[in-house]
Amino acid sequence: MDNSTEERLLLLEEFDREGLKKRVWNESKKLWRIAFPGIIARVTSFGMIVVTQLFMGHISELDLAAFGLQQSILLRFVNGILIGMSSATETLCGQAYGAGQYHMMGIYLQRSWIIDGVTATILLPLFIFTTPILRLIGQEENIAIAAGKISIWFIPILYYFVFSLTIQMYLQAQQKNKIVGWFSASSFLVHVLLSWLFVIKLGFGLAGAMSAFIISSWLLVIGEFVYIFGGWCPNTWKGFTKAAFADMIPLVKLSISSGVMICLELWYSSILVLLAGYMKNATVAISAFSICLNFNGWEFMVCLGFLGSSCVRISNELGRGNAKAAKFSIKVALVTSIIIGIIFWVLCMLFSREMSYLFTSSEEIAESVSRLHVLLAFSMLLNSVAVGAGVQSMVAFVNLGSYYAIGLPVGILLGYVAHLQGLWIGLLSGVVVQTLVLSYLIWKIDWNEQVNKASERLGRFFIETTKGSDESSNLS
Repeated sequence: MDNSTEERLLLLEEFDREGLKKRVWNESKKLWRIAFPGIIARVTSFGMIVVTQLFMGHISELDLAAFGLQQSILLRFVNGILIGMSSATETLCGQAYGAGQYHMMGIYLQRSWIIDGVTATILLPLFIFTTPILRLIGQEENIAIAAGKISIWFIPILYYFVFSLTIQMYLQAQQKNKIVGWFSASSFLVHVLLSWLFVIKLGFGLAGAMSAFIISSWLLVIGEFVYIFGGWCPNTWKGFTKAAFADMIPLVKLSISSGVMICLELWYSSILVLLAGYMKNATVAISAFSICLNFNGWEFMVCLGFLGSSCVRISNELGRGNAKAAKFSIKVALVTSIIIGIIFWVLCMLFSREMSYLFTSSEEIAESVSRLHVLLAFSMLLNSVAVGAGVQSMVAFVNLGSYYAIGLPVGILLGYVAHLQGLWIGLLSGVVVQTLVLSYLIWKIDWNEQVNKASERLGRFFIETTKGSDESSNLS
């Protein structure tokens, strides 16, 4: 019997000795220790977008609609790609940390910067030619022109995503969650202060709102760079290395499969916002739908932050070779996440109209938001069901079928009959199908097989660290 097999048996014996209550309590503590800072990071990062839209709504209805269109379609489009591709960093770093291969984490981070940076540059023309693109697909002229002016301001935000998303997952995988939470919360507070100063106090309008967004975002990234390069990650950051350029193809494949999974989910709602732009009184329709998506998105960020911690916990246990603990972790995460969804469901049912006035003073837009509140509440509830669990390619196919083969056609069909409510019913029907299918698939996962896959992946990406190799690989 080899050492790895003996270690697995010892882990299983230790796991079995604990009672159910103790196991749930211990697993919950481990999850929340990772999750709470992760939730803070996700919510405040998305919150900066929401706060910017909030101030846009008090500049003019046109700016609110244009920003809503940009944020709900273009920004969500590229953010979906980069979040998804960055989740490969989370998976690999979590497994490397669990297996004690700490030096590989810094290499994975550098590889993700290269891959995500190239991807962001490829997407750059979407921000430069926004107005012609929106004209081409038939959006109203005034909204297309206003959105084009805003899109140029989003270019620095595009590259902010490249670094902030990957660094957050790198730090989270090695249990450095508090620093992620502190940096994100501080950046959010700076953003609120700057937005108030530039828009309300100094009256800079659109330029003031977007400048506040850019400054506060990059302050976060600069703080994270200082933390990593300043020596606070001594085991996982060994400096820039040529090894980051080795074996890129397998990581690109993993990043793409992870990216497709998240993209199909985020783009689904983006397409529905685009459809809202073809309705009568498009300014009101886009504004109301994007406000609801903001609430939905904010709750999704809470779930994503919590489920990100679940992925780290599962990756850690898979890296250690403990399949039973990995399976138990996802069960605890699912139950906790559903409880979070119920809380948001109640809040949305009770305070939907009041929440809409945060973004607008228009009674017409607020009324449109209010009419969607029941469907919005159930969307939030279903968002809370965990997805992923290391089966990215499978989830991508599920999302493709449930969203685009079922949800989107239903939304288009009912949109012509029930307008905004019809679009949201389509969104909800896709989420229902996705939730049911994924719940079944996650339940049927063979965790021993996942352990073997994790071990194989770590072996494939592993680079031996020696004094000589480090000296030869470090870039001067």
